[in-house]
Amino acid sequence: MNKYIDVLPEVKAALDSNAPVVALESTIISHGMPYPQNLECAKDCEMIIRENGATPATVAVINGRIKIGLSDEQLEYFATSNDIIKCSRRDLPYVISTGKSGAATVSATMIMASLVGIRFFATGGVGGVHRGAEDSMDISADLTELSITDVCVISAGVKSILDIGRTLEYLETLGVPVVAYGQDQFPAFYTRDSGFNAALRLDSPNEVAEMMRAKWELGLSGGAIIGNPIPEEYAMQKDEIDSAISTALLNASMSGINGKEITPFLLSSIKEITKGHSLTANIHLVQNNARLAAQIAAAYFADN
Repeated sequence: MNKYIDVLPEVKAALDSNAPVVALESTIISHGMPYPQNLECAKDCEMIIRENGATPATVAVINGRIKIGLSDEQLEYFATSNDIIKCSRRDLPYVISTGKSGAATVSATMIMASLVGIRFFATGGVGGVHRGAEDSMDISADLTELSITDVCVISAGVKSILDIGRTLEYLETLGVPVVAYGQDQFPAFYTRDSGFNAALRLDSPNEVAEMMRAKWELGLSGGAIIGNPIPEEYAMQKDEIDSAISTALLNASMSGINGKEITPFLLSSIKEITKGHSLTANIHLVQNNARLAAQIAAAYFADN
């Protein structure tokens, strides 16, 4: 794998000693938030992971090389460059073989993390079944990845812009455990309650770690979604975010935006519509997920 992968020394030392490591995606930096909030959030998440007993590893592709862990200079590059490809499972071979740079989505982060043995991954929200997918067939590759790649994903549920009910049904079909953390309701990114209950509930990092241990020791391939609700003080009102999403979806339709460009477009539109409120919520939910992911990883490796 040395032909394709560079591992940051700090991350390699942790992996070699069987210590907890938490992956972070780079699409949040390049496509999910504006500068400088994207860079500040990326550095804050890495710091939070360290403070909670794990080593952070932001995952990306630079000039055709998979990078497991980024330097400060590389984080700055992803935060400020305009030529970064949004990279999913489909895009990885192309980006690597042509020597381009790619920011990893959930599916690509899971793949690259798994290649070096990273088991836990913190992100904002997972992709899923888009609204209107019965006509567009727009279903994120994240869902399939969760069913085949052994990485546990800690997120604030799935993105509010999606059809959450259909996403949960699809995950059930794929056999992916969907856990609400500390509550019965599955969270919806900006809000704590999606209107749907999760199939499972767990209330501590140790409980999550033990579930993942049982899953993987039984040879049940794939990961899980741990739906960690946004802290209450930063959650948005459901009416406010629903209205903003409806307007953003209309804007996307009128502008002909689709495919992998639609999520960054919608997130940017929602930020404008909510006068930055959604960006503040996004930053805090990502940090909250980084904290929980580190705690879960630490609990998992404490007994390994």
